[in-house]
Amino acid sequence: MHITTKLISALCIVTLGSLAATSYAKEKIVASVNGTKISQQQFDNFVGYLKEKNPKFEVNNKTRPVIIEELVNREILFQEAKKQKIDKNPKIKYLIEQQKVDLMVQALIQKRLAEKPVTEKEMKKIYDEQVAGSNQKEYKARHILLKTESNAKAMIAKLDAGKDFAQLAKDNSTGPSAKDGGDLGWFSPARMVPPFARAVAEMKKGRYSKKPVKTDFGWHVIKLEDTRKLEPPKFDAVKKQIAGALKKRRLQEYLTGLREKSKVTVQ
Repeated sequence: MHITTKLISALCIVTLGSLAATSYAKEKIVASVNGTKISQQQFDNFVGYLKEKNPKFEVNNKTRPVIIEELVNREILFQEAKKQKIDKNPKIKYLIEQQKVDLMVQALIQKRLAEKPVTEKEMKKIYDEQVAGSNQKEYKARHILLKTESNAKAMIAKLDAGKDFAQLAKDNSTGPSAKDGGDLGWFSPARMVPPFARAVAEMKKGRYSKKPVKTDFGWHVIKLEDTRKLEPPKFDAVKKQIAGALKKRRLQEYLTGLREKSKVTVQ
């Protein structure tokens, strides 16, 4: 009986102590400036803000005083700004209102994305349809870049007569690949300007263009040497980009739905 009484008393002390500590933590003040208190909650919120900017940031015996000093300095400057009626300046009032709008919009976006998160299944479906199943090609080609159409036609005539493409490129091309006989190596169409990419895609392996191809760089005579299937990147390598695209689509659909419910008048 005596042991039981002591045990209950000890538990009560621990419980009361815990409650007191919790209550104290809620009311704990880390500093004050001209009577304005800076609470532990404000401290914790500021730490959270710092961690958003730098996830590796840690609170310890060295950083805690620095954080408190920063909060004190901010409060001193904030009080002085109010004393000088900075918040009454029309430009500042507008900027504060815009900051409020931005924060609320961002909070709404985060809330919406949390309610309808992008799933692994959705990302894999997009990957299979648009990346893995794209069946894209890479091309290996040479070109001779010339300043005029007539010069390009003259090169084609020399090729028709049996001249070597690489040698003609070395002797006549104005492009940086001239020293390599016009060799461009392997490339995807996305790396080239559209007229060049289209011309290469329409050519047969081992053939050269029978008509000069015009781009912003000049006039090209192109020889397609080889093609190969472009190996798609692995799912994990593009997962983040796919997630970003799906989130953007989610938000666009959400905004479209809100606009349809809204009465919008443009003056």
